[in-house]
Order: sequence, then structure tokens, then C-alpha cells
Amino acid sequence: MSEGASVFVEAPARLHFGVLDLRGSLGRRFGGLGAAIPKPSLLLEVAPVSIGITAAGPDADRAAEFAKRFLEHYGVREGARVLVHRAIPAHSGLGSGTQLGLAVARALAELHGLPTEPTALARAVSRGRRSAIGTWAFALGGFIVEGGRRPGDDGVAPLIGRYQLPEDWRCVVAIPTGSPGLSGDAEAGAFARLPLPPEGEAERVSHLVLMQLLPALVQGDIGSFGAALSDIQRITGAWFAAQQGGIFAPGPGESLVRKLAEWGAAGVGQSSWGPAVYGLVDGDAARELASRCREFLGGSGQVFEGGFAGSGARVGLGGPPSSND
Repeated sequence: MSEGASVFVEAPARLHFGVLDLRGSLGRRFGGLGAAIPKPSLLLEVAPVSIGITAAGPDADRAAEFAKRFLEHYGVREGARVLVHRAIPAHSGLGSGTQLGLAVARALAELHGLPTEPTALARAVSRGRRSAIGTWAFALGGFIVEGGRRPGDDGVAPLIGRYQLPEDWRCVVAIPTGSPGLSGDAEAGAFARLPLPPEGEAERVSHLVLMQLLPALVQGDIGSFGAALSDIQRITGAWFAAQQGGIFAPGPGESLVRKLAEWGAAGVGQSSWGPAVYGLVDGDAARELASRCREFLGGSGQVFEGGFAGSGARVGLGGPPSSND
């Protein structure tokens, strides 16, 4: 493609609802649940240049590093110009790094006629090495279940199931100001120091997923779905308490999780390491719940309200993808 032509990629944030198994006694470790949400979202633009890599906008340094990894992975000698028009809040538990890396990779793959299959994109920018929720949310949107990793396997964990969430289900996401969630080397170190969960708890989580959460999702039963999700969050949150200081990261987010439940959310929890927390509600109740979150935060932090993303990342050639794409 000639110098100056550009590719735009828009990608949803992702909520991480929990890990399935930290013990790995059946041969696979991690696994997980999550969903794509349309707000906040990422929008970036990538154009080819003859040499060098430049980047501008929020998260520009990370975007440039992802472009460098991708081009080196495929031995591409040309350069790239990256402009991040809109970013997902960094280190907040919403998958900003994976979505940015995959978006840069997808744009460059389009420019150079390289593979756009999601696992190929992830490998090219070194993402998806632990959780694959972000990779599959980027590719497909919706509600995601992924199957974890076998020892010695550095590939992206397989997609086990992808479901469309009911249109009238709404999610309120609040990001309090404060300590950022763990990422990168700090996150890897935290995982290495985690004690093994008590025997039987991984089985309990899987039972909740298979016999309550997923059937409730298929039948549109938000009450049963939310109850299962809240139970999963309490169990798996305790697995991480030794590194994050509690079932939920201490601070306003921990208090807000309790408030969201008191205010009538069907399901509540913390996304990944936080500080982002969420409440799941039906229909118009989301507006009132979001208003209460803003009041609780006193004008600090960020609050997003809306449905779930029914599709993954979208690509626009020469301009941002339209709402009809």
C-alpha cells in the first residue's frame, strides 16, 4: 500500500469476570470468563512510511512498541506512523494493553497483506500469553469463555464458547482514581507468588459456570446470571487476595462493589486487577446506577454505562469505521 494511505481500527474494552482454575490439576491452568463492552473504546490510525516508527496520542509509547514488535516479527522493513485518537484507560482492568496491541497489529496486517487471524495477531505483538479473554473479545465481541493453557504451550488459549448477551442487559463500569491495576512484569510476578487455591474451589467455579451462569445467559435470566457471576467473583477474588490485599483491591472500588449490590445490581465485581468495578442491571436501571456511582465518586474517576459489544474490532480503510460497518 502506498505511503500515506491509512487504516483505522476501533476496538471495545473488555471486562474480565474471573479465572477458572489456578491449580491446573487437570492439565490446563487459568482459563476465564469475560465480555466486550463498547464504552470505553479504542480508536487508532496507522499509515505506512518508508522508514522508522512514530506514534502520537494517548499510550503513544506503547503503540510504537507494538508496531515495532509486529514489523520485526514479520521482517517488514518499512516503517509506520501511528495515531491513537481514543484510548481505553490504561492499567484499569479493561484490557487496554491487549486491545492496543491487537489493534496496531490488525492495522499493520491490513496494510501489508499479512494474516489477520486473532491468534496470529496476538503472537506477533506478544499478547495472550496468560489470558485469552482480550484476544477473543477483540476478535468477536460478546461473552467469552476460554479454556486455559497447558504447561509449555505458549499459544493463545482456545475459545470454548462465545455468546451474545441480551440487548436489554446493561453494564455500569466505574474506574475510581487511585492505584493502577497490575500489568506487565509486576503482574507476572504477582501470579508467580500466588498460593494455590483450596482443593475443590476450581470445581465449584466450573459448576457455577456450566450449571448456572451459562444456562441463565442462554435463557436471558439476569438474576441467576448475576448471582452466579457475583459468587464466582467472590471465590476467585479470594485466590488473588494475597497479592491485591483482599477479595477486591482495597480502596474506593472495594466499597463501590458493595454499594452496587445494595443499589440493586444483579451481578457485581472487579475486572481483572481493577481498579475498574462493574454492576450488571436490566434496561433503564443503568442510568440511575451510573448516576449513583458518579455521586459516590464525587466527580473523580470515570463512569461508563451501556450495553455489551456484540461484535469485535472494526476496521476502516482511509477513515474511521462507520456505525453501519
